[in-house]
Amino acid sequence: MATIKGSRRRALALHATLVVGVLLSAFPFYWAVIMSTHTSSEIFSYPPKLLPGTHFLDNLRHLLDAIDFYGSMANSLLVAGSVTFLVLFFDSLAAFVFAKFPFPGKRFLFASLMIIFMVPAQLAAIPQFVIMAKLGWIGSMTSLIVPAAANAFGIFWMRQYMKSAIHDELLDASRIDGANFLRQYWHVALPVVRPGLAFLGIFTFMGQWNDYAWPLIALTNPDNVTLQVALSQLNGTHGTTDYGMVMTGALLALIPLLIVFAVGARQIIGDLAKGAIK
Repeated sequence: MATIKGSRRRALALHATLVVGVLLSAFPFYWAVIMSTHTSSEIFSYPPKLLPGTHFLDNLRHLLDAIDFYGSMANSLLVAGSVTFLVLFFDSLAAFVFAKFPFPGKRFLFASLMIIFMVPAQLAAIPQFVIMAKLGWIGSMTSLIVPAAANAFGIFWMRQYMKSAIHDELLDASRIDGANFLRQYWHVALPVVRPGLAFLGIFTFMGQWNDYAWPLIALTNPDNVTLQVALSQLNGTHGTTDYGMVMTGALLALIPLLIVFAVGARQIIGDLAKGAIK
């Protein structure tokens, strides 16, 4: 009896800790919602206002007057969506080769990939800018999409996932049936590694959506700026900033991320549940 009571206390303490953790994690998002419904003077008032206000539509109108919000969001969707699609294709294709096929120089190439993985992206900004300038892509969204079409992390992640998820017997059976490399990749590998692809898709989309430094450098055409660069232009003159307007823009910028995360997480959980049932 004492053991059962002790287990219940531990379970209750664990759940209470998790609830506190969730509330602490959700509070910044809740505070962003509150700030987007108040004016700057109300945001800095004391005591702080913890309930929604009535100025959300006013802040939204000021936001749309200050920047081309919807155009910048469309640019970000184009860049993030294109890069995510290309990364999922190229990284999974390269990872499939690294994970399941022997070839000369395999270890050397994978070691080189790991070295690239450890190099900070900021170090490549100058040579990357020079290359984009030579190609005449500076100012266009091509300068954002093409350099990010494949990355070392995605190849490493999918390679590790495929090594354990794709059994050699499946590939042997597909070869006996006459499947070539592309058919093995499309019909055998991809259906098995969908949870890994979903995670990589979420990770890539979020990274591209939130990227600020490289778009700020490469997009010299004001019509092609991404949403993060456009939101950075909301700082007022003489050091004054309309924080209600800024938080409205930041809150609206979260919507695509929430949608992508919800869709991707559902894919991950669904496929893992199917695997557990099998």
